[in-house]
Amino acid sequence: MNVPPTALPLLRTPLYAFHAAHRAHFVPFNGWEMPLYYSGILAEHAAVRSGVGFFDVGHMGILTVEGSTAAALLSRRTTANVERLVPGQAHYTFFLEQTGRIVDDLLITRLDRGAGPVRTFLAVPNAGRAFEIESILQQHRHPDVTIRRWNGAVTILAVQGPGSRHLLETMMNWSLAPLKFYASRFYPDPAPSEASSEGVVGGAIPTDLDRGILVSRTGYTGELGYELFVRAPRAIPIAEGLVHGGATPCGLGARDTLRLEKGFLLSGQEFSRDRSPIEAGQERFVERDHDFVGRPVIDKEVAEGTAERLVGLKVTEPGAIPRHGTPIRHDGKVIGALTSGGISPSLHIGIALAYLPRELTSPGTVVELELRGQWIPASVVHLPFLPAPRPVK
Repeated sequence: MNVPPTALPLLRTPLYAFHAAHRAHFVPFNGWEMPLYYSGILAEHAAVRSGVGFFDVGHMGILTVEGSTAAALLSRRTTANVERLVPGQAHYTFFLEQTGRIVDDLLITRLDRGAGPVRTFLAVPNAGRAFEIESILQQHRHPDVTIRRWNGAVTILAVQGPGSRHLLETMMNWSLAPLKFYASRFYPDPAPSEASSEGVVGGAIPTDLDRGILVSRTGYTGELGYELFVRAPRAIPIAEGLVHGGATPCGLGARDTLRLEKGFLLSGQEFSRDRSPIEAGQERFVERDHDFVGRPVIDKEVAEGTAERLVGLKVTEPGAIPRHGTPIRHDGKVIGALTSGGISPSLHIGIALAYLPRELTSPGTVVELELRGQWIPASVVHLPFLPAPRPVK
């Protein structure tokens, strides 16, 4: 993971005191002081893959977009046809420039219950782009649309791993089975009775967080996982409850190794206003049934293809650790650099992401990486590096 330098003062999430009490090692990350690890990246990675871990993701943007034309605004500015989202549905999408290049990727969730013409959406962009995304939406909104940012008042805990459902159900007296992948519900905090423990579709941020928690099921690890949107004062008690229940607190280091094994993009590395969703192999998240900023470029790339595509690379040389920025060559010519790289804790080999010329993107193609002054072979492989676990209904 490439952690860019950040000028002080750094922002802190409502969980900062929890991190300090649990001896987190802090780093600056996109203007925030965030934990890189607690017990260690490998231990935290293993906890998520085999049990349950949780992350502070309160540095991500927490925006509500509300109004009768809110869906039209978000549809125009992203690759998702937001008009089609039903109450409680979440969607991963891209925010593009006119050039078709990615400004950011984000999650959009419909929060209203669908009872009237006013629509309410929760938008969660990356920390490094949150203020910019908010500003662009403010510039292009109609007068009926209200956009608010809730960081500080509201925060997010991501509970991830095959044991996440059992832990949350036990700890909070919830029934999470009705919550499907890429959906959200408001749950009581804690559930006062079994009758209300299955959650309610639709609600308001932050009003309904006074007595409940918004739970979404998405995740950035490839494992079963849930995101808890809570009022700031509830963050530390819930985090301590998770630890008491056996969950491992995890930092940015494990978050990066986990997402890399699944081939998930990282803002600022796989894209930074220089790549399109098509180049990044994300066609499935581009809905071309509506007009959006950058669509003419996207249509052209879909029809004609792109000069480069994002691929996975596997390095089997013992001790070879690919990193962000590592040069790549083919036939003696440097052709680019890795966007992400590292040792896979699950596979025990070097893995990396990179954009390669289209003719070099077939699985089995061999390129070379410059590692510690030597050129080491790396093979193109299908993504993800780590196969998906057995689906959880």
